[in-house]
Amino acid sequence: MSPTDLLVMLAYLAAMPVVALVLAGRQSSPTAYLEGHKDLPWWALCLSLVATETSTLTVISVPGIAYGSGMVFVGLALGYLVGRAIVAWWFLPLYQQGHMLSAYDWLGQRFGAPMQRLASATFLITRLLAEAVRLFAGMLPLATMLAVLHVRIPQPLLLGAIMLLTLFYTLCGGLRAVVWSDSIQFGLYLFGATACAALLWHGAPAGTWHTLQQAGRLHLFAHNAFVLNSPFTPLAAIGGGALLSVASHGTDQLMVQRMLAARSLRDARLALMGSALGVGLLFALLSLTGVLLWVRNGGQTLAQAGFASPDAIFPTYIVHDLPPGLRGLMLAGILAATMGSLSATLSAMTAASMGDFAPLCARAARAMRCSALGFARLVTVAWACALVACAGLFAHSSQSAIMLGLSIAACGYGPMLGTFVAGMAMPRATARTLAPAFALSVPLMVWAMLGPAPQRACSGLSMADRAGHGCPVRTGGVVPYHAP
Repeated sequence: MSPTDLLVMLAYLAAMPVVALVLAGRQSSPTAYLEGHKDLPWWALCLSLVATETSTLTVISVPGIAYGSGMVFVGLALGYLVGRAIVAWWFLPLYQQGHMLSAYDWLGQRFGAPMQRLASATFLITRLLAEAVRLFAGMLPLATMLAVLHVRIPQPLLLGAIMLLTLFYTLCGGLRAVVWSDSIQFGLYLFGATACAALLWHGAPAGTWHTLQQAGRLHLFAHNAFVLNSPFTPLAAIGGGALLSVASHGTDQLMVQRMLAARSLRDARLALMGSALGVGLLFALLSLTGVLLWVRNGGQTLAQAGFASPDAIFPTYIVHDLPPGLRGLMLAGILAATMGSLSATLSAMTAASMGDFAPLCARAARAMRCSALGFARLVTVAWACALVACAGLFAHSSQSAIMLGLSIAACGYGPMLGTFVAGMAMPRATARTLAPAFALSVPLMVWAMLGPAPQRACSGLSMADRAGHGCPVRTGGVVPYHAP
């Protein structure tokens, strides 16, 4: 690593928390710590949403998928736009009814406290597992790139350093610091992706656009695959992307927390719909980078170009071909992607714990003789320790364990969405009937998504075919798909 790269990374790590804390101001109450005073601008909430739902895996993996499959992630973003429109006009008005700390407050109002706590506990457990794996898996490409640049940091030390830095500004500034830091971090890796795409386009030969059109690399969907075998066919991308977006942004506390912090319903809608455009822009820039790398390599396949996996394409370009300074900026951007999703997770899990288990938290705070704000910060630290511990457990896990951790958050989406829809559309629905169904459906979803049948369907396929058919790709512990 050149001195310029190191200086850029250190400057970012030093400046970002300071700027975020200055913008956040002092947090003197648990309400301010968890809700951000409800005075944040909609555009900052919008950028925070995008930073929360993307991660290092997104930044690293989308160019790799685009290398082999074209601009298909942009088509997926169209489904996100449809799904968020449904959330904006159907779900968000519910969250403006009274004071809510979490998405599950509404379930408590509709069905009672037991249903609220069941849903919240499901969120906390699944998010803990999913984010722990995303934290560890997102650290792997960063550690690999640093090692190639002769900066060798032990994985536990790197993991701890990322967590401590993230925890510092999260504890000091609460949700406001999380939102402002997310905005800065998203801006950083969006700029980095733009710079990479611009450099590749500048160095591309004449007629590149025509070449991409002729090769079908600019298509937004996979038209030659069966709808159930690929996530990138028009029906799967738009329909599946819409359904996923409704579940994640309508019922998941990780996303809903931003809308609850908005000044008004109008601002919440602007933030939500703007985030769909932000994700689409990021996917477009990263996908363009991927297809331009394909042109740069003369249209070679992964194997012909000497890549062991799609996830190796973009990091190799960053390490070996970017000029000093910009290389350090991109490494900082990859680190920013991990920190953005991590800080949002800590804040969301703390809010769910304090809001949905308020009586238990109040008793614990009294027993520890803690103020409400002090106890909220202790809860944040506790979840941070749990995340590091779980991430450490995955260090020696097999691919199946990593797949479980990355997929488990989505296993709660179906039951959660079904419960919310039942509460809205079925006036006679009660917790007595919904709670057992909810408790049973979550493990059934785990079995359906991760059981032996899906694994058999993907066995025997080459790496490129597995990616094209929506199967998980073994890439040294990283599953190269966008994980909400």
